[in-house]
Amino acid sequence: MEMSQMMSQSSQPDKAKPLLTASVHDVRYFTSLLRGIGFSNRASMRFTAGSGITVTVEEARTLLATSYIYADHFDEWAFDVDNLQAAPSQLSAPDIDRHATSFEIPLNTLLECLNIFGTANMSSSSSTGSKNKQWRRADDVSDDERGDDGHPHNADRINQHLGGNEKRTSMRLTYAGPGHALTLVLAEDSSGPTTTCEISTFDSEPNLELPFDAEQTALKIIFKSSFWLRDALSELDPSCEKITLIANPVADIQSAQRGVPAKPLFRIQGTGAFGSTEMDYPNDREVLETFECSHSVSFSYRFAHISRTLRALQNSTKTSLRLEQEGLLSLQFLVPVPRPRGGMSDSFIEFRCLALDDDVAQ
Repeated sequence: MEMSQMMSQSSQPDKAKPLLTASVHDVRYFTSLLRGIGFSNRASMRFTAGSGITVTVEEARTLLATSYIYADHFDEWAFDVDNLQAAPSQLSAPDIDRHATSFEIPLNTLLECLNIFGTANMSSSSSTGSKNKQWRRADDVSDDERGDDGHPHNADRINQHLGGNEKRTSMRLTYAGPGHALTLVLAEDSSGPTTTCEISTFDSEPNLELPFDAEQTALKIIFKSSFWLRDALSELDPSCEKITLIANPVADIQSAQRGVPAKPLFRIQGTGAFGSTEMDYPNDREVLETFECSHSVSFSYRFAHISRTLRALQNSTKTSLRLEQEGLLSLQFLVPVPRPRGGMSDSFIEFRCLALDDDVAQ
């Protein structure tokens, strides 16, 4: 870890009163939501009084990824609105949000700090690839994986994925406002060692804006379980250059004439120097919980961009895929997170990606 990136900003004469104080007893869930978009080091972090944290990264002015970490995911969440001051770069902005503050931070450094005790990562047993396992239905689970009501127990499955019996790291996060460092106090278990990390923050620069117009939605799919998409993407050859999404309305499939090649309901096609691979999805509610297609669509994207979603897919239980008329792709991943006082809460990681210019021009 580079010391320059963790440089303390202790040169300030007085210790400022924290604008935000947040704590969790187990950083694994917080870390997994950050790792899901950890493909770029430059990240914009935004704290909002009543909502929580959003972290945004982008790549090549084409791919935008945002992780939503809600306030109820934390054991403690205290945002002092009266202590909020705008950053110098925001003073002239006409629409300053008086209940939010944002800054840039080196995401890799933050992730390294969270894992300083080596207990913030996924368990090694859960990271095995999917190449040696067969696809199964979303409800095809054993009796041991079900709760008392007979349904899969999400919390147990997530804990098993994260390594439920391993040591845990707790975190207390504080931020005093623009110009101050992000401070993390990390402890390994209740009786373990404690360390303090101060990470330099920077004024936010404008992010890529990719607004999705819901009224222009041409395709909407909700996968009943994320593994239906995760395994398909994992099976594609890494040498693929582009990935094409093809969809047709259900009515067109049902009215197809005999002798005419059947159109796919939904197809993922990977194309590279060594050929192409196609995977078709059936009109099956056990696979596609929702399928809405207004007209035939076909858009291509760089496989290098789509593959950035695999880590977020690994931690999610459901996936929403939407296509806009002009080819803008939105992928939303549902990530269950346990509430500190019991029960489950849903978080999201969203990716938006522009289609290749050749497809948009058609």
